[in-house]
Amino acid sequence: MPTSNAPLAPTGDGAPAAGADRALKQDEAKQELLEAVLASDNLARAWKRVKSNKGAPGIDGVTVQDWPAHAREHWPALREQIEQGRYRPQAVRRVEIPKPDGGKRLLGIPTVTDRVVQQAIAQVLTPIFDPTFSDSSFGFRPGRNAHQAIRQVQATVKDGRRIAVDLDLAKFFDTVNHDVLMNLLGRTIADKRLLALIGRYLRAGVLVGEHIEPSDIGTPQGGPMSPLLANILLHQLDGELHRRGHRFARYADDLVILVKSQRAGERVMRSITRYLDKTLKLKVNPAKSKVASMSECSFLGFTIKGKKVRWT
Repeated sequence: MPTSNAPLAPTGDGAPAAGADRALKQDEAKQELLEAVLASDNLARAWKRVKSNKGAPGIDGVTVQDWPAHAREHWPALREQIEQGRYRPQAVRRVEIPKPDGGKRLLGIPTVTDRVVQQAIAQVLTPIFDPTFSDSSFGFRPGRNAHQAIRQVQATVKDGRRIAVDLDLAKFFDTVNHDVLMNLLGRTIADKRLLALIGRYLRAGVLVGEHIEPSDIGTPQGGPMSPLLANILLHQLDGELHRRGHRFARYADDLVILVKSQRAGERVMRSITRYLDKTLKLKVNPAKSKVASMSECSFLGFTIKGKKVRWT
C-alpha cells in the first residue's frame, strides 16, 4: 500500500491533530487497496503460493504448469479490466469429495487466474482483518492451528467447564449470506472497486455438469479467499460470545462453547441458535449439534494425527 513520509501537520487551530492525520492516511490507504492487490510483488507472491498448492484446472482447462504462458498473453488485458471494473471472474468447477460421516463436501475450483487474483486479495486483506480476530479463533489463520485449539479447550475443561455446547453449522460455506458478508466487508474496506470485485467472485456461479448455476449464496470451499471471508463473517459470532462472557474455541465453522452445567448449555444452545439465524442468517444442524459432556463432543473430530484427544 502507498505510504507517505511527509511530516505530520502541526496541531492547533485549523490543523488536524497527529492522531487524526494518521487516521486520514489510513483511510486513504484503505481506498487504494486495489492498487495493493495488483502490485507486482504482491501478485508474484500470490502466484508462488498458487503454484506451490498445485491443484486442478478450472473450467478453462488451463493448468498450473501452463499458466505462466497463458498469463503472458492475457494478463495485461485482464489487469486493465480489473482496474476499470469490467472483469468478470469465471464460474468455479464443482467437485464433490466424500466426508468421513458419509456425506459429500462440495468444492468449487476456480481457474488458476482467479486463484491468483483471489490469493492476491487475501494477502492484502489478511493483515487488515486478522489482528482484529478473537484469540479463541484458530482455523485458517497465520500462526494458529488445531493443536492450539485443543490445548485451549483442555485448559477450559480443567477449569471446571466440562459441558460442551457442540455446534455444527449446516452447510456453512454453501449458505453464507452475501448481503451480510458484503456489509461486514464494507465497514472496513473503503475501496469500492475492490468490494465490487469480491462481490463478483461471490456471484461468479458454479459449473454443474454442462450448466452454470448462479451462486446467490455461499463462498465455495476451494478458493483462496473463502477461509478469510468465513473468518470475517464468524468474527461477529466470536464477538457476541465474548460479550456474553462465554469460554469457547472455534476452528473455522467448528465451534465448541464450554459451560458448567447441562442446563446452562441448553440455554446457550437456544440463544446462540437464535442469534445465528437472526443476525448472520446461518442455520445450526440439529442432527450434529448437542449439549453433552466434553468427552462426548465431536470438536475437531476427536483426534489429532490419529490420536484420540484426552479432554481431562
